[in-house]
Amino acid sequence: MDSVNLLSPSVLSFVGDAVYGLCVRTRLAAVNRPSGELHRLSVKFVNASSQAEAYALIEPVLDEKEIAVFKRGRNFHTGRSPKSSTGAEYHIATGLECVFGYLHLAGKKDRIEELFNKIWNEKSGTLI
Repeated sequence: MDSVNLLSPSVLSFVGDAVYGLCVRTRLAAVNRPSGELHRLSVKFVNASSQAEAYALIEPVLDEKEIAVFKRGRNFHTGRSPKSSTGAEYHIATGLECVFGYLHLAGKKDRIEELFNKIWNEKSGTLI
């Protein structure tokens, strides 16, 4: 999508939430467990606290554009209050979702895979 740079953080995080969730579910499919257990495991990955931790893992390898997209998302005020995380974690998670949404809409599938691999390799051992 050529106009991806013009999209609001709200749209980027909306798409990024789905992309990130699909990355998690795709990896969990290889675990081959009952769907209820897979759902429980996915919730461990797809929540604000876990996503804030995930951002810390990939932050050192993000390029300037990705950091700018993250900051736009982090600073975006959604008007929602977090359920089971701090406000700071919620904003960081929104920024992370913006990065994944931006990369998806920009057609950068290899970069999504590269960043998610880093997250998965660090976090999956502690959550599965």
